[in-house]
Amino acid sequence: MAQVFVWLIRIAGGMILLGVAAVLISYYLLSRSLPDYQKTLATDGVAQSMDIVRDNSNVPHVFGQQDTDTFFGLGYAHAQDRLWQMVMLRRTAQGRLSEVLGVRTVEIDKLMRRFDLYALAKTSVAAQDSQTQAALAAYARGVNARLTEINTFALGRGAPELFFINSPISPWQPADSLAILKLLSVQLSSHLEEEVLYARSSLALNNAARLNDIMPLAPGNGIAALPDYASLFPQGQSFAQATGTGIPDHPLSPFQKRAHAGASNVWAAAPKRSAAGATLLANDPHLGFTAPAMWYLARLELETGGVIGGTIPGIPIVMTGRSDTLGWGITSSYLDDQDLYVEKLNPENPQEYLTPDGYQPFRTESSIIRIKDTTPVTMTLRWTENGPVLPGSHYNLVEVTPAGHVASLAWTALSDRDTTMSAGYALMRAQSVREALAAGELYVAPSQNLTVVDRNMIAMKTVGAMPRRNAAHESQGRMPSRGWIEENRWQGINAYSANPEFVAPAGGLLGNTNNKTVDRPFPQHVSHVWGDTQRVLRWRRLMQTRQVHTRDSFIEAQLDTVSFTARSLLPLIGKDLWFTGEAAPDGTPERQRQRALDLLQRWNGEMNEHLPEPLIYAAWLRALQERLIEDDMGPLAEEFTHPDPVFIERVYRDIDGASAWCDVRQSTITETCTDIARLALDDALVWIDERYGTALESLRWGDAHQATHDHQVLGEIPVLRYFVNIRQSTSGGDNTLLRGRTAGEGADPFHNVHGAAYRGVYDFADPDSSVFIISTGQSGHFLSRHYDDLSQLWRRGEYIPMSLDADLARAASVGVTRFLPAK
Repeated sequence: MAQVFVWLIRIAGGMILLGVAAVLISYYLLSRSLPDYQKTLATDGVAQSMDIVRDNSNVPHVFGQQDTDTFFGLGYAHAQDRLWQMVMLRRTAQGRLSEVLGVRTVEIDKLMRRFDLYALAKTSVAAQDSQTQAALAAYARGVNARLTEINTFALGRGAPELFFINSPISPWQPADSLAILKLLSVQLSSHLEEEVLYARSSLALNNAARLNDIMPLAPGNGIAALPDYASLFPQGQSFAQATGTGIPDHPLSPFQKRAHAGASNVWAAAPKRSAAGATLLANDPHLGFTAPAMWYLARLELETGGVIGGTIPGIPIVMTGRSDTLGWGITSSYLDDQDLYVEKLNPENPQEYLTPDGYQPFRTESSIIRIKDTTPVTMTLRWTENGPVLPGSHYNLVEVTPAGHVASLAWTALSDRDTTMSAGYALMRAQSVREALAAGELYVAPSQNLTVVDRNMIAMKTVGAMPRRNAAHESQGRMPSRGWIEENRWQGINAYSANPEFVAPAGGLLGNTNNKTVDRPFPQHVSHVWGDTQRVLRWRRLMQTRQVHTRDSFIEAQLDTVSFTARSLLPLIGKDLWFTGEAAPDGTPERQRQRALDLLQRWNGEMNEHLPEPLIYAAWLRALQERLIEDDMGPLAEEFTHPDPVFIERVYRDIDGASAWCDVRQSTITETCTDIARLALDDALVWIDERYGTALESLRWGDAHQATHDHQVLGEIPVLRYFVNIRQSTSGGDNTLLRGRTAGEGADPFHNVHGAAYRGVYDFADPDSSVFIISTGQSGHFLSRHYDDLSQLWRRGEYIPMSLDADLARAASVGVTRFLPAK
């Protein structure tokens, strides 16, 4: 027995030693790809010596003596820190994720192949101006120099994640950068889903007044009445029932639900509204949270001067930032750049579809998708004159596509002469507001509101191709239309001068929170759908309560967590619940409701992570919308994942009879809106009790509202996810200026999944006092200290300096990579 015990000890000890050895070997292999920032390299990729100076936050300051050398350095720096991210973005745009990730990403690849973004990107390379082409080529050389270094010196495949993928990395090409820029259009688009959902809602409700409630236009003049969707097709025409979610379910999917499409904040002050007498600019673009973040900070020394700000790995331009003389920021414009068409098939030949000139054959092409560990899939791609044919599963298109028809998409991003990259390059070199606005003419997609300031002037312009539609368009682009009717088709692109523009406003302030910018009639309307109706009201109050602003007041506005929505809706939905009813005994639902109402009636609307009221309010509004729409909308109610403040206000103010939503159609009694508000509050408190307990005063909004910076692949692996995912308690909410858009569904509906992963504030009275931050860290390597070193600063609302002083960058450097021309 003793000998058996000894052997058991030896076996256990051996297993422990083997485990330790495995951990050490794994660490050694993974750490091999940690970049060395202090070195000198000789390469034929640069014409003259060039330095990449890393500051303490790992921001690269790239000092090239000519622009091509600087872009070489940016490509090298991106590949040093974010190679995995770049590779996966490229594969996503190419529709080649399944080659390395298997069957789960097949639907993503199929959709990307249908859009054919990569082929369009390759064709668009020739459309760039010569300087942009040179920058793209130099950037690609920089990326490839890093790939060569990894292969030559066995640097752990360049990133830890690449050990999980047994596939070589192809050399970087200029088209790869254009493809990733086009991929942003996919991530930021929402009009396709809006059109489908509007049509599905029209079919479900069959009531124009109620349709205007549930999918309301932004406040302002409306549009002419639209036809009922079913009336566009022959009577008795059947529509299929969808199954599934309608979009690919994978963290790498670029297809976002409309609630998580583009958003952002920007505001600017002219010298007369600035305490220091020079312009101010603040910008925080919003994207889905990932680890690492999509944003990467960089400073570039160009022949026209230095620029610094936020870049996206794979794209060689500063998307938002400043130079010595100019600052620029971007927000999603919500310009309606997509139209969905229902194409009629030839009953005699389904390979043809109806056009204004009769039946025409589809343009077709075969495409093979290779899938890891299984057989390839061959698919036939089809295009009409309007655009690519989409599958019925995409955003549940099958529900609005009658039998004998297919859906196609017209979209400005599907241009094979997309010069958006040239616009970005020209913007970085611009020296004035006028030059920056002129550069915007080259911008195609994704459409943005470009806000620019120089030392004396502020301006905002919508950039991006705006489709020219016929005034007789049957659906005005609000829902799918018949593709064979000439009046429904695009008539080209509007002149750049037609895009909204605001230059040197008399009030001295400009801002955009994705709110409605113009109130022009169709077809010059810009959009029927806007990304915000609430944050802008809080922004207006913060801006107008000060005669002059400072950098700190702009930061204060960026970090503001007071919800105008909560302040306006709570008195409305609870007006007959406040201070009413008799005292109820402890432990009863009535007593819990009274305690919740007592907390809310003293609350100022601040969505602070440490308070209980934001959680009670958010849960109440979510339950309220569910109660209001479930009986009328049926299964379609699940598509409305976030409470719409305009809808709820219409109901509780009974605008155009909207209080009809409060009556439950299936019940024999007539419920009032007060009844529904009380029942919804009880629903919310039951949900809170099940998740967080009955002690309402001890609740913390931040426990529910965690920012989920999750790794898109490794973040789902047990144990490993604790090392690669970055989770933080955060303030803010769906409708605060410090926007923390919630998931809206699933087990954790209040997780913060979409927000300002980049913030920058630029003060041209003292440019070197400008500040910026991203939400994770510069490195994509989870063993690097720079993987999450900026995340706590971001969470606390802190920033790091943003200086273009070359001497300061070198004096505070933690590493210098020097490139010398090869002899």
